[in-house]
Amino acid sequence: QVQLVESGGGLVQAGGSLRLSCAASGSIFTFNMAWYRQAPGKQREVVATITWSASTNYADSVKGRFTISRDNAKNTVYLQMSSLKPEDTAVYYCHTQQWGTNYWGQGTQVTVSS
Repeated sequence: QVQLVESGGGLVQAGGSLRLSCAASGSIFTFNMAWYRQAPGKQREVVATITWSASTNYADSVKGRFTISRDNAKNTVYLQMSSLKPEDTAVYYCHTQQWGTNYWGQGTQVTVSS
């Protein structure tokens, strides 16, 4: 079983930057990882994914502004967020699927003020 712990959220002004971290309790070396977000009253949506081989994909709404990366030695995944907009306000969750089981972190709040 894997535990995921997110950190790095907070309050930032529009145009600012934040870096989220997701620390896993076990090795993530062979697993794909992802960041999701959920805004109030909206469904959870995928923001960015990174495969075990470090291939990345992004939601259209964050392309060019967000960067997902991983450090397998530290069992940690990052989400660098730049040029933040008020519509990026949400709870951000780390996710992985291992052996058919979905694992989620507890989430970290990101609030972008205009």
